[in-house]
Amino acid sequence: MNQPARNLILAATSALFRDGQFEAIGKYFAPDYQVHMTDQDVRGGPALVRSALELYRGAFPDLRVEVHFFLDSADTVAWQRTMHATHTGAFKGFPSTGQPMVWREMVVSRFSGSLIAEEWVVTELAERLLLARKSLVGKAPKPKRPRGDT
Repeated sequence: MNQPARNLILAATSALFRDGQFEAIGKYFAPDYQVHMTDQDVRGGPALVRSALELYRGAFPDLRVEVHFFLDSADTVAWQRTMHATHTGAFKGFPSTGQPMVWREMVVSRFSGSLIAEEWVVTELAERLLLARKSLVGKAPKPKRPRGDT
């Protein structure tokens, strides 16, 4: 078991997602950090991490994260984060729904020394946002017609 890597993931999750300690990003992520997501391979180091965190915390200010570990090796940890939050701000084209949401993200983190150097992330957030938006259809108040309209 790679306990130091697991501890670093837990510490980073607490400091960054829960506490918003953006100044601590360099303590957890390598200068050449990159992430692989659906149809995207993005490099950007700590600046990339900061922009992603700002985006999440802007749309989900009460974000709470649970971490579940699955497998690890000498330099890699496979884990899941379960995110709980209220969608109160716009997120990547999705307007705020005001609804509580729960979604999961599968993450594989590769370490270089004691820093996260590369990650592969699969998230169900877009699906949850679509479902939240769909559940609001038809719930908006109907506009009142001016007097005299039939």
